[in-house]
Amino acid sequence: MSTRKKMALVAFLQAQNCTNLPSSWRHPKAELDFLSPGYYSRIGKVLEEGKFHLAFFDDRLAIPDIYQANAAATLREGIRAVKLDPMICATALGYATRSLGIGVTYSTTYYEPFHVARTFATLDHMTGGRAAWNVVTSLNGAEAANFGREIIGHDLRYDRADEFIEVVQGHWRSWDDDALVLDRASGLFADDSKVRALAFEGEYFRSAGPFTVPRSPQGEPVLIQAGQSGRGKQFAARWGDLVFVIYPNLDLGRKQYGEFKSYLANSGRDPDSVRVAPAIYTIVGRSNAEAEDMRAEIEALAKPIDGLVLLSEVLNFDFASKGYDEPFTTDELNGISGIQAFRDRVITLSGRANPTVRDFVEFTRRGTINEFPVFAGDAKTVADQMEEWLGSACDGFVIAGTHAPGSYEDFVAHVVPELQRRDLFRTEYQGTTLRSNLGLDRPKVG
Repeated sequence: MSTRKKMALVAFLQAQNCTNLPSSWRHPKAELDFLSPGYYSRIGKVLEEGKFHLAFFDDRLAIPDIYQANAAATLREGIRAVKLDPMICATALGYATRSLGIGVTYSTTYYEPFHVARTFATLDHMTGGRAAWNVVTSLNGAEAANFGREIIGHDLRYDRADEFIEVVQGHWRSWDDDALVLDRASGLFADDSKVRALAFEGEYFRSAGPFTVPRSPQGEPVLIQAGQSGRGKQFAARWGDLVFVIYPNLDLGRKQYGEFKSYLANSGRDPDSVRVAPAIYTIVGRSNAEAEDMRAEIEALAKPIDGLVLLSEVLNFDFASKGYDEPFTTDELNGISGIQAFRDRVITLSGRANPTVRDFVEFTRRGTINEFPVFAGDAKTVADQMEEWLGSACDGFVIAGTHAPGSYEDFVAHVVPELQRRDLFRTEYQGTTLRSNLGLDRPKVG
């Protein structure tokens, strides 16, 4: 039996009218019944056929409406204009599958720890131990306004999130694995000595317990994180079982991957216990030439407005308020309260301390397939690229769809068999839970 380390494969999904790519709904082969459970069920079945580890639902809590201070362009162009509750869509996908992990994004900024703990523990039971929580700290004004709140500062969001997870995990770990007895003969339902109240009192949260959900099949859901800023990296290193990243290219990916693994070791965590997976787009044709034609067709669907709307959303700054070649002031850059890793990447790649709107569009490539590395070609060429990255820059990949479900179908039908032939990816699920399939230890109670 081969001992070669296999890659993790994650599908990047949205509970909305498009994939992560805002123009994907315009693709002639995109299916547009995204308001039905069948849409998500079909995608899940495709991914499970391909032995993917996880289907992961990204989420935001508002329609993008920061560009020009309204949602008009978002609605006209369909730029991630629909935001369904991903937990409901994920449940539909989970019921259609048996082994595929189910990941859902939930915010530590606008939800409460007990609610999140109960929701994900229940999902873990309902899916037989396949749940994962993508932990986010919501970042823009539209989200804050939907909850009647004010924006919380970048680092403070992470400080609160640290405590939030302490509460959630405290609840998850308050039932022993064998606390539930269910003995009709004696009449004993649960051993009360094996269930503990939490009685948590922190700087930001208080929660009493006892928790209302018994220990779940995999102990507790897997934690996903995507922080790449200084504070975000610290947060990801502390909590993440699976860390999603964006690498502009292989060289920078190798550098940042090595730095993060060293950071994990210096933080007291086993670097091999955390899977790092960059987002990529794959375009698979019968030949490299056909794949390039497919890529050109997909790129032509994108519009400049897509990137400007999404940059405004993710950085919490109205990109319509500046001229295209007008530099950001230092105060404006320092005041960005959104994903600061985007800002930092633009400064680094542009070589400008005060980049322009054009620099942000060019170096983030937001709203286009070129925002992530694009692996395009026939199955062998795509697998070659993945093999080159694996191990030196990542432990697996987050596959973003150019359109759904077609791009996932192409990947599963053609690339997965090639990866399996090279012994880079499994041919069957190893276990019954997401943790067992990712090779993660079961967390201890208490």
